[in-house]
Amino acid sequence: MDDNPDIPSLTPSRHSERQSQDPRTIRAILSEAMIAHIGFVRSGWPVVLPFHFGLADLHDGLGEQMIIHGSTGGHAFQEAAARPEGVPVSVCVSLNDGLVLGRSLYDIGAHYRSVVAYGHAHAVPEDLRGVALDALVDHVIPGRRKEVRPPSRKEIASTAVIAIPLTHASAKIADESTGDTPGDGQSRELWAGVIPLRLRARTPVASPESMDPEDLPRSVWHFVDALNDH
Repeated sequence: MDDNPDIPSLTPSRHSERQSQDPRTIRAILSEAMIAHIGFVRSGWPVVLPFHFGLADLHDGLGEQMIIHGSTGGHAFQEAAARPEGVPVSVCVSLNDGLVLGRSLYDIGAHYRSVVAYGHAHAVPEDLRGVALDALVDHVIPGRRKEVRPPSRKEIASTAVIAIPLTHASAKIADESTGDTPGDGQSRELWAGVIPLRLRARTPVASPESMDPEDLPRSVWHFVDALNDH
C-alpha cells in the first residue's frame, strides 16, 4: 500500500465486507478485464477516459504496473512525460457478472467485481516501451504479438506509454444477493432473482485483404474459444 497521506482513501463508506486488498484478488480481476477507465484533472475539470491496458513489471522497483498507451499528443501523456513525479490519476476497472432483480426498485442491483486504484502515472522511457507494449497486447489477446511484426523505431517513438503503480489498489466484489429481501412489501408471486451476464465473442470477421479468410491465427481462435467457454 502507498503510505502517501495525500492519496485518497480506499476505505469504503458502505459494504466494507465486499472489499479486498489481497493482491491475488486484485490481479485476478485485472487479468480478466480489458478496459480501464482512467481519471485525471485537465484545466480544473475531471476527465475520465477508457483505455485497453496491460500489466507488466518494468523492474523499476514499483512491481507490476498497469500499462496504457496513446498518442504522444495526448494531454495526459504529455503531462506525464513533463513531470518527473508523474501525474495523479484514478483507475477503475469493473466486470458486471449479473443483474439482481428484487421485488422493489430499492432492491435492484448487480453482481460485480471491481478494482479501484490511485497513483501517479509516469511515462515509460523509450527503451522500455517495446516491453510495455508487448505486455499490453499479450493482456488483450495472448499470443498475437508473436504473429505480427514488431513495431519500428518510428512507431515506438510516436507512441506514448505510461505506467500506473498498483500499490494503492482495492477490489470490491458483490456476488451474494439473490433478489430476495425480507420486508420488501411484494408478493412472492412476482419473480425475483439474478440474470447472470458474461462477455462472449462472435464469429471473427476477416479483413478484405486477408488471403484466406478462414485461416484463423492461433491467437484468435484461442481467444474466441477461451471467451466462449468461460
